[in-house]
Formats: sequence, structure tokens, C-alpha cells
Amino acid sequence: MPNLWDFTLLQIKPTLYRNKYMIVFCSMAVARGLFISKTLIIRNMKNYAFCPISDNKINERVARINGVLTVLILLAFGYTHNILFIVFLGIDFLFRATSYSSYSLLGITSRAFLKYLPFETQWINAGPKIFAARIGLLFTSLIFFSALFSLSTASLVIAAILALFSFLEGAFGICVACIIYPYIYKLIYQTKFR
Repeated sequence: MPNLWDFTLLQIKPTLYRNKYMIVFCSMAVARGLFISKTLIIRNMKNYAFCPISDNKINERVARINGVLTVLILLAFGYTHNILFIVFLGIDFLFRATSYSSYSLLGITSRAFLKYLPFETQWINAGPKIFAARIGLLFTSLIFFSALFSLSTASLVIAAILALFSFLEGAFGICVACIIYPYIYKLIYQTKFR
């Protein structure tokens, strides 16, 4: 008899149902030719974070090195106030937030660094990292426009927040976007579920 937990994701169709006490997340998975349905019940949004699910995988080590490189670029912007650092970072986040992540220069650099480091490959779902790249794109856009309109204090504060998020990802593997995603989801879809 095949092990039902040893499965590969073929097609994911997330559906969320909400009532007062729980959120039920259903997805379809394939278990060695057998279709099974997995259900995850989240009883308290304050204790659990759920992220967007993707059928793509990403190496977590590459994402963490991307976080470190993002911190270095933001430190260079904070020191020089050169807007080109933010433009580069925004374009890179745009690549990572879309289906063109293979063109990301930070991703290419991170993969090159990873070849020389003694870390094992750790594959994770790409959905949270895509959402985090979209948040990074939003932050770099805010930094760009605040620097463009000579609001240097605002641009530095926003850059410091993004640097903190990137540092937490790079140093500790803490995805802040995964933590805030349930609240954004609740804010966007609150009228739909009531």
C-alpha cells in the first residue's frame, strides 16, 4: 500500500471557507496515482500564518542569500542616497514577483554564491517568496517616490523597514510577509466572507 503522505503536488486549487471559529483550506494532491484531499484547519489566525500556495519550488538558501544582498543594497542606498540602488532593487523585485525570476540578478548571484558554500539544498514552496517579492516591490516603489519628491527621511525610514524584513529573512529565515499575509487577506476579503 502506498504511503499517502509521500506525495508530489500536481495541481493545487485552494479554496477558503470561513466562519466564526475556523478557516478550512482544501487542496488536491496526487499520492502515487491516487487523488487525496488534504484539509488543514486553522483555529486561530494569531497563532498560525498561512501563505499563498504555488506549485513551484524555490531553494530556501537562495532566498536567504537574496535577503542578505538586499540588506547590503539598502545599506548602500542609506549611505549614498543614490536612487539607482533602489531602481536596481525594484527591477529585481519585479522579476522575482513575476514569472521571470530566472532573470533576477540577485537570484543569479545567490545561486553562484551557494555553489561555494557548504549548504544543502532545501526546497520550499515559492508562494510565500513571490508574495514577499511583491511586498518588496511595493516598499521599493515607496522608497523611490519618496526619494524622488525629496522626502529623504521618509525614504530612509521605509528603507530601514525593508532592510529589517530582509535581515530577518536572511539571518533567521523569518518570512515577515507570511506573518502579515493573513491580515492582508482578511482586510481585502472581509466584505466577501461576511
